[in-house]
Amino acid sequence: MSRIAIVEDKAVIRNGLEKLVGEMPGCSCVCACGSAEEALRQLPRLQPDIVIMDVHLPNLSGIECTARLKELLPKLLVLMLTVYEDEEKIFSALKAGASGYLLKRSSREEIIGAIEELRRGGAPMTSAIARRVVDSFRARPADSTPETSLSRRELEILNCLSRGDSNKEIAGKLALATDTVRWHLQRIYEKLHVHGRTEAAVKYLGVSRKG
Repeated sequence: MSRIAIVEDKAVIRNGLEKLVGEMPGCSCVCACGSAEEALRQLPRLQPDIVIMDVHLPNLSGIECTARLKELLPKLLVLMLTVYEDEEKIFSALKAGASGYLLKRSSREEIIGAIEELRRGGAPMTSAIARRVVDSFRARPADSTPETSLSRRELEILNCLSRGDSNKEIAGKLALATDTVRWHLQRIYEKLHVHGRTEAAVKYLGVSRKG
């Protein structure tokens, strides 16, 4: 059973998401918060597995809330749900520790699919968002940082990560065994000095946690 929390200031959207989660097999909504401040009070105690997080919240933003929650709950998976699709917001959210980024205009089925993908270990993104991430990845000068030590295969895997592919999907696309993908990922993490898939993709895109 996946424990899911919602952080959304608009009651209509918050109630709709709460109902959607409650109808998903294997999921339960443990908390529906109307602000970042409420989330920071409630979620560390409830310890959800996944949080659906609005970016634009009153006072403290969803991006800052995500960063603080990840410090308290490092294994927490955060799915940003927002109207924003500019690169600054996208990369700020990923830098803060978000595992996925979905636009609010996404259909009910797309939101359900994104939650299920998170549960499988993927990094879901609305197609328009994924395209921006991929385009930024491809536009980045190949010799601008020490990450040039990455092999061709490792770059291919990073490209898949930026699209939100799970390990199984990467294995299928690149004709590799899943264990081989895991081995490559560990090598990538070591070379980039990161601890996870989203951080690896973000760092290669030139977004550091200090930036």
